[in-house]
Amino acid sequence: MIIPYNSSLQKATFFLTGFQGLKDLHGWISIPFCSIYLTVIVGNLTILHVIHTDVTLHEPMYYFLAMLSLTDLGLCLSTLPTVLGIFWFEVREIGIPACFTQLFFIHALSLVESSVLLSMSIDRYVAICNPLRYSTVLTPARIVKMGLSTVLRSALLILPLPFLLKRFQYCRSHVLAHAYRLHLEIMKLACSSIIVNHIYGLFVVVCTVGVDSLLIFLSYTLILRTVLSTASHQERLRALSTCVSHICAVLLFYIPMIGLSLVHRFGEHLPRIVHILMSYVYLLVPPLMNPIVYSIKTNQTRQCIIKKFEFIKPLRCFQQD
Repeated sequence: MIIPYNSSLQKATFFLTGFQGLKDLHGWISIPFCSIYLTVIVGNLTILHVIHTDVTLHEPMYYFLAMLSLTDLGLCLSTLPTVLGIFWFEVREIGIPACFTQLFFIHALSLVESSVLLSMSIDRYVAICNPLRYSTVLTPARIVKMGLSTVLRSALLILPLPFLLKRFQYCRSHVLAHAYRLHLEIMKLACSSIIVNHIYGLFVVVCTVGVDSLLIFLSYTLILRTVLSTASHQERLRALSTCVSHICAVLLFYIPMIGLSLVHRFGEHLPRIVHILMSYVYLLVPPLMNPIVYSIKTNQTRQCIIKKFEFIKPLRCFQQD
């Protein structure tokens, strides 16, 4: 589909794509997507509710977990309208203002998630390497400052992207390969040079995801050194068990991101369906799996969730009587 360029940028539109060649199956394809979105929303809201209502979880580790759940919830909701809009109503056309708004939230929230994972690794480092100062280092005020600085850094770094894209003329095809918008895909539709966007995009990735991943690796190196210096084997296992959930969350975030980058850079010969599936894995798997991982691997969170359900069950029986 070739759309002629409109000199008025605000009137220009892009066209989103679901699964090419499977339009007749969009109704069936929407079923697993609806299930995933519903699970993400319910799972993360459950984590937030449990942390908010249970005073035993009012600790730095769980405050950071609440930040992670909020970020995952926002990332899920930023793609839900367009994804389900295509599968249910065949709504493919989207204006540039809405396009750039969604792009901003997807990229900003992805950077926020990377920063939250870094904050969680700092939490584990202090808890294991300097436990006596844990409550004095990670005070509620400091945690709030860390959260605000995370959001501010991500927003300021992503804010120039819509303006860098807005200066282009999009005289090529306006058809996007996904049901949502990404910076890398939109800039490739521009007619003029995109070297500035390439350089700035690389700068953002290095300054955020690159630095965050390096610091996470460094924190776990120090954690491992401290744990190995512990005499008791039981104490080593106890200390490392508190890190399992966070390590899983880090892997769930970075592995799909690296996989998607490799597919975009070196997978031009791969079928289009591989690119589409990898992009959905990158955006949906971390928000889907993080609540499950923390519910299963973190004993205190699991026990609090079980107590909530044990409270609801007799309440329902009482209402029926």
